[in-house]
Order: sequence, then structure tokens, then C-alpha cells
Amino acid sequence: MRVATLNVFGAAGEWSRRRAILRAEFQRLAADLVTLQETMLEPDQAREVLGPDYRLVQSQAREDSGRGITTASRWPVGQVAELDLRVTPRTYDFACTAQLVEVLAPAPFGRVWLVHHLPDYQLDHERERVLQAVVVARAVEERLAESPGHVVLAGDLDAEPDADSLRFLTGRHVAQDMSVCYRCAWDATHPGGGGTGGDTFVPENPYCADWDWPNRRIDHILVRCGEHGGPTLRVAGCRRTFDQPDTVGSDHYGLVADLADPGADRG
Repeated sequence: MRVATLNVFGAAGEWSRRRAILRAEFQRLAADLVTLQETMLEPDQAREVLGPDYRLVQSQAREDSGRGITTASRWPVGQVAELDLRVTPRTYDFACTAQLVEVLAPAPFGRVWLVHHLPDYQLDHERERVLQAVVVARAVEERLAESPGHVVLAGDLDAEPDADSLRFLTGRHVAQDMSVCYRCAWDATHPGGGGTGGDTFVPENPYCADWDWPNRRIDHILVRCGEHGGPTLRVAGCRRTFDQPDTVGSDHYGLVADLADPGADRG
């Protein structure tokens, strides 16, 4: 199972040029599941870059500019829920949201809950991002109690690995009397963090507006851990995408992860 995530930067820049770059690279990636942030509906940017072979789930929450999030699956989609992440007054001026999408994947995977998370982006809003992560985690646990399956959480989380919201999601921080544990796909395949290779928001990107800010790893793919140990899907690989001179089409670089059934490793 291949999962990809990218913030597509809305209609900023020269969209016709960026669209061609993104479309060519997504065709090459051939991901099964995709989470796209800052997508426009007019034009339908997700459809334009992914093509006709995906089922699209578009968010209701949108910026005044029209930007929102889009979840895409090559496989059938069942239940869909959109979560309200307006957890404090400071979050009301940004369309932060999350989608829980039930993907009916073929064997050996079965049901996969694809959680597309776009929390608050402001640098000084980590408190809000923690509260939003808790809202998402609680909703996931409630869904799993009714409809068990794998859980993959992906998106532009606007937080680095050592931020409290990521520490909460990866089992290293307790928030609101709750704890969960998801495995970071990048960390699973790059022991020690892999240096700066996983940074997705960097000043050398020609589309990056924050030229004076250091490299940041804020886009993530996570897999929920099982009851007795590690992630229920083995992370077979994870790498950065849209980061070469001929593939840069956004102010973010993307990520792609290959996930496998761990049962196959056990024979």
C-alpha cells in the first residue's frame, strides 16, 4: 500500500506550470492513498493532478480563498466523517479540519481508516495543535471500537517531531488525560531522523515564503500501533517527494510511504 501526502499550495504561483509538474510526479508515484492540503475546488486541483482513477473526498471546511483538503483513494470508500477542529477562538480564522475516511482496501489489508489531519498552522499555536490532535485521536478510537481496522494518519501537521502535538501522537506525551501511539513512517525507516533529508518546508524551495526560517519537518505519515506492540502495518519505506529541481511544484515537499502487511514477515 502506497500513501502520499502533499500540500499543493492552492492557486498560488503559476498554476498551469505547477499542475503539469504535480500531475507528472503523481502519475509516477502511483500512490493508492493520497492526502492533499490547500486544494481548490474551482478548478478541482485534486482531480487535475491525480486524474480520474481516484475517489475524492473534499472537505466542507474552506478558507475564504477556497482552500481546503482532499483525501483520495484508488479503492472503494465507506464511511466519511469531517471533524470540527475549532478548539479555541484562535482557531476560528483558519479552516483547520480533519477527515476520517474508511477505505475498503483489498486483502491482506482490509479496512483502513485514512485520517487526513490539517491542524492550526500558526507558530505560536502549538497548544491548539495539541487539543486538535486529541480531538482526532478520540474520534479515531471511537470509530475503531465500532469498525476495527488499520489507521494511517497523514497530512501537513504544521509541527516538527519534537512538538507536543507530534509527541502526543507518537506516544511520548499525555494530553487531556489521553495517550495514543502512532509510528512515524520517516523515523521507522531513517534511524536517528535521517538528518535533514525529511525536512519538507525549507527556505531553498523557490516557492517558500519563509526564507528566514530554518528547515522544518512538518509533513508526516503515521501508522497507529497495535495493542501489543508496533504499527499494525509495517513501514517498508518512506522518502521525500517533489523535492528535485524538475519536480518542485509547491512551497512544501511531499512524502510517500510504502506500507506492508506485517503478517507476511512472520510467515
